[in-house]
Amino acid sequence: MVTITPAPLADGNRYWQRNLAVCVFGSVTTIIAMTLLLPFLPLYVEQLGVTGQAAIGQWSGLAYGATFFSAALTAPLWGRLGDRYGRKLMLIRASLGMAIAMTLLGMAHSVWQLVALRLLAGLLGGYASGSMILVATQTPKARTGWSLGVLSSGIMAGNFIGPLIGGTLPPLIGIRATFIVAGAVIFISFLATTFLLKEEPGSGARRATPSSAGAAIGFSRPVLAMLVTGTLLMVANMSIEPIITLYVAQLVTSSHVTLVAGLTMASAALGSIISASWLGRLADRAGSWNVIIGCLLAAAVLLIPQALVTQGWQLVVLRFFMGLALGGLLPCIASVIRHNVPDAIAGKMLGYSTSAQYVGQVAGPLLGGMIGGHFGMRPVFFGTCILLMAGAGYNWLARASTAAGR
Repeated sequence: MVTITPAPLADGNRYWQRNLAVCVFGSVTTIIAMTLLLPFLPLYVEQLGVTGQAAIGQWSGLAYGATFFSAALTAPLWGRLGDRYGRKLMLIRASLGMAIAMTLLGMAHSVWQLVALRLLAGLLGGYASGSMILVATQTPKARTGWSLGVLSSGIMAGNFIGPLIGGTLPPLIGIRATFIVAGAVIFISFLATTFLLKEEPGSGARRATPSSAGAAIGFSRPVLAMLVTGTLLMVANMSIEPIITLYVAQLVTSSHVTLVAGLTMASAALGSIISASWLGRLADRAGSWNVIIGCLLAAAVLLIPQALVTQGWQLVVLRFFMGLALGGLLPCIASVIRHNVPDAIAGKMLGYSTSAQYVGQVAGPLLGGMIGGHFGMRPVFFGTCILLMAGAGYNWLARASTAAGR
């Protein structure tokens, strides 16, 4: 029987459960802050002096993508600094930086300032990815999958709740006040991280520079497979997003298009929230590789009927089940990396994993929009299905070669 509390020092941080709770709270609040502006971003851009529908759309897209662009560039850097100076310090930096950036967003006076501050938010942020690193490296290995699953559920809950808050709060208190309130809530996360999170001395801080041999171990076949899988996960999630509303318009009457499109997007997120911790626990027992391959195959199969639906409710149900399938991938990706790299470079490699996911988050909508615009909606589902099938095959080969090399 696995002893959960207190965890042995050699196999995790004795405060790992409290740290997990702090990381989940901080990740939820920062992700909400990053996504709550989705419903009102075009309105804010218009308030800042941009006129014309095309210009408003372009500036809105630029402002929204700026955060993820700068976050993708800096994630490996923050991971490396966390390896050297401690992961708690990186979470303190991220929560304080996000609190400041969000508050300043409510004080922007031009669209250039809005874009610059969104870039700053991505540059200074990274709380969720930093939490993933801390939880992965300081949780007992027998509980890594479950803990990362709980954290992933919190991250996905933030993505789910953020747009809901962004649609209800600005009409009550105004757009600028919404940003300031978000900054205040993140500041609470900063206080919780500073005073409640406990990092074991020496277990998170790695002040020695990793050797070149250690760096070579970092980019092993299992790690490369996880980078590819992380990109595929986000491509699978995001390739459908640009065409959901247009696809739904072919299935339901015009008066119900936005409602069904919203339910379709929410159902996938809800499925992932429900399944992440359960699949993480399953990975602790059956192995992360097995769960990854099974999830990719299940999601690929579910994409086929999505391309053939004839009614809106069918798409909602199928996207929910696809969310259930994809919910286990994030914790399993982090778990495989954690178990295949030295502790001294774990943060850096998990940072590269985060960057790979951001690549998929950018590439997915571009690919989906391009294929949907030139070949129709249904080929997007079939194309994504082929990608996930290929990803499952690649992971199967990587697992086999890794086992053979031991």
